[in-house]
Formats: sequence, C-alpha cells, structure tokens
Amino acid sequence: MIRKFLLNHQFEKNIILRHQSSTVPLSQFGGVHGTNRTVGGTGSAKLWRNKPLLKRGGDKIFKTGLEATQLLIGEAARKDSLSPEFMFSWESMATSLSVVFDRMPKYAWVMKQLLEPERTITFRVAWLDDTGVSRVNRGYRVQYSSALGPYEGGLSFSEDVNLSTMKAAAFDSTFSNALSRVNLGGAYGGADFVPFNKSETEIQRFCQSYMTELSKYIGPDTDLPGMGDGVTAAETGYLYGQYKRLNDHYGQLGKGLLWGGAPTYFSAQGYGAVQFAKYMLKDKDISLEGKRCIVTGSHYVALAVAEKLIEFGAIPVTFSDSSGFIYEPTGFDSAKLKTIKKIKSERGARVGRYIIASTSAQFNDPESIFDIPCDLIFSCSKYNIINEAAVTKLSNKGCKGIIECTNQTVDSAGIVAMKKRNMLHGPYRAATCGAGLVNGLSLEQNEELIKQKGFDSYIDEGMRNIYEEVKATAKEFNTRGDLNAGTNIASFIRVADVMVTHGSV
Repeated sequence: MIRKFLLNHQFEKNIILRHQSSTVPLSQFGGVHGTNRTVGGTGSAKLWRNKPLLKRGGDKIFKTGLEATQLLIGEAARKDSLSPEFMFSWESMATSLSVVFDRMPKYAWVMKQLLEPERTITFRVAWLDDTGVSRVNRGYRVQYSSALGPYEGGLSFSEDVNLSTMKAAAFDSTFSNALSRVNLGGAYGGADFVPFNKSETEIQRFCQSYMTELSKYIGPDTDLPGMGDGVTAAETGYLYGQYKRLNDHYGQLGKGLLWGGAPTYFSAQGYGAVQFAKYMLKDKDISLEGKRCIVTGSHYVALAVAEKLIEFGAIPVTFSDSSGFIYEPTGFDSAKLKTIKKIKSERGARVGRYIIASTSAQFNDPESIFDIPCDLIFSCSKYNIINEAAVTKLSNKGCKGIIECTNQTVDSAGIVAMKKRNMLHGPYRAATCGAGLVNGLSLEQNEELIKQKGFDSYIDEGMRNIYEEVKATAKEFNTRGDLNAGTNIASFIRVADVMVTHGSV
C-alpha cells in the first residue's frame, strides 16, 4: 500500500512538473521506452503491446508505433469517411505520434479515446429575414475535450460550415489551447449562415436565435465561444447580448465569456503567427525584413498579419477573399493597408475595390496567387488550398516557407513536398496559439500581467516559449527541425497526461 501511494504521488508530481516546465524532457515521464511504471498505470511497453488496441473483427494488437497509427487512422476512416476535413486533421496528428507510440504504447489508447468528441451538438436556427420570410439554418457546437479546462474555441458563420469542418476545428483547438498553456479545453461551433449579404437587423435576429439554443450548452465555467470566420466584433456583441438576456450573467467589457460583448486584442492570432515565423526564421539566421510575403485572406487575422509584417520591415504583397485576390507589386505599406482595412470594414465589401484606390494594383492577375514571386506565404484562408503542385511552383520561384495562420491550409502531399524541398513550415496548431493567449478567460486571469508587459511583449514572449517547446520536442523525438511533428507531439502529451489521470472517460 505504501509503495502504491508513493508511485501515485510521484505520478501526480511528474504531471505537475510537465505542465510547469517546457524544458523537462518527456523521457522523464515514463522513460524513453515507456517502461516506467509510475506513468500511465502499471506495466511495461511489452505488456501494453500485447493488449488489443481495437477489438472489432478480432483483437488488433500492434508491435510498432507505425502499426498503432495505421490502426487508429483505419478506425477513424471507418467512422468518419464522410468527414474529409476531420480525417485530414486526425491523420496529421496520428502520423506524428507514431514515435510516441513506439516509446510509450499506452498513449495509443489515449489517442483512441480522442477519436470521439465529448459532445457534438447540432440544432435548428430559425429566424425571420427583412421581408418576413422564415429562414432556417443548421447550428453546431462540437465540445471536443475538457481535459485541461472549460471548452474554448471560435464560432464561424460561413457557407463552409458543416459537421466535418466543425469537428476538425474543435479537434485542432484542443491542441492549440494545450500548447498555449491556458488551461482550456477545445471546442468549435457555428452555422451555415453567410452574414456578408445580410442586413444588420437580419444578422442580429440570426445571432439571437442561434444563441437562444447555444446558451443551453455554454457558460463561464463550461464553454467559452470566441471569434472566427464571419463572427466579428459585431456578431460577438449580438451573441453576448442574447446570452445575458437569457441568463443571470453580468460580464465585464472585454473579459470573460464572449469578452462581455466587446472583444479585445483580436489582432493576437495574426500577431502571434508572425512572431512564430520570426523565431522560426531567426534559427536559420534569416530576418523578416525585406521579405516579400503573400497573405491569403483579408479578414481580421490576415489584416493583423500584414500589420505586424510591415512593423518588422517585411512587404505584404497580396490579400484575397472569395472574389479573388489583389496584388500590389511594390507591396502594401501602412497607408495602403489602412485603405484595405477601410474597405473590409464594410460588411460584404470585396478586396477588388482596392484597385480604384491604386494605380499599380492588379486584380486576379496573374491567374493564380501562387504565381506571384515571394519569399514567404502567410496563409489565412480555407482548408488545404496549398497542394503539392502549389508547393512545387512556389519553391521553384524562390519561396522559402509557409506559415499557416488560421487552419490547416497545406495538404498532406504539400507537407511532404515542403520537407523534400527544405521549405520552412509554421504549423497552424502552433502558429495560431496567439488567440488562446488572450481569450476572454486569459484576460480575466492575467490582466495585470498583460498590462505590465504590454500586449505586444506578452504575445511575443508566449509565442517564443511555444516555438522553443515545439523545437525541443521535435529534437527529443528524433524529428529535429520538423516543427509540425514537434507541435503535434508536445500538445498531445499535455492533453494525454491529464487524460491518463482521469481514466477511461
């Protein structure tokens, strides 16, 4: 009994240390080969490999980490073959974790638990348009994991919203938040509603109807929704107003649930992505100064990316939206960026309007945005738009790297092609962590620290710590330089260590 108590006490101590310090190697938490009996329950690596990971169609055991990964991907395909975005995120994570399963087979069972979100909510959103016609959309909230704390993740109002994209975003949010060390779980939600062609009264009515149902599943200690594609400061205000109307809740402006209806620091995600790129380049003795950068997208994240790039002396040359892209051969400076911001502040405005204000800008010329010569790509747009062919084209034109600033925009073949061509890759689960550093709950908990250090310095320090942890983890697992693998392993271990203590739940 005494020995059992000491083992459990040491396990809890190890977990605490692991969460407190990014410099403690994983080899101290289970042993390099997973034979330490104080982690993940009793038993050696050999014992776990003799247990069936899956039992469908006979016992499925694995001898190597790669076999475990293949079993997990196969099980995901059986359940989610009609969810391509989720399958892509799952395969990306599972593939990186094969080296973890080699050393510590126990973690394969944790990954199996993560195949299913804790809760998936779909609901009808009925509202009246300005002509009095009843309209119906489908609403979602996928609450993926609460292992580290209350669910947290954005909301998206877009034609691209479906169960697959929401499940993928919630899965990714789980690990981005884990890497941010903000003690939050992961979730994501939204609706297949397009705000850009609606009036303000229609948007307000829709938001109120959406929140009437969503409010049953969220709260300050349960789930903290955030901003996302199509959910800007205006939508956030409408959503919080309806939540406050339905619940006995008195939020503070800029803090807590939905920032009390007044989002602050929504440039954090874009700034954080550029800060991550800065440290990634610095390791190669490269500076952002003077680098020509393609920026895809033109929402608040893309605009923040461009703003920080200009501050660092880089030259953003493009913006895009669903209508196409604009290309400024001499680059955007602060004055030109201000014009873009003014255009995009009008609901439904397209980036093509910018050519009226510029004699040098080109609209959808050349044919593809990836035909434009550049040094770096800061991708702030949709899933998997950069494939192997695009990577090859970009590399041949001298592009040195791609930083994913919103979600996974480079597909699996593209990532492989980038490795072959020694291109730098800023993976989205790490590069997007800036948003988690200043979500409403973090602002509530760290307000004095942010004021003391200043917003820019706070984000810079957070992203530097994240980059160093990702780099160190990649080195520890013999994938030196592979930031995508380092990101996936570091974030997974943080979630998995806590899940182990909770048991099979």
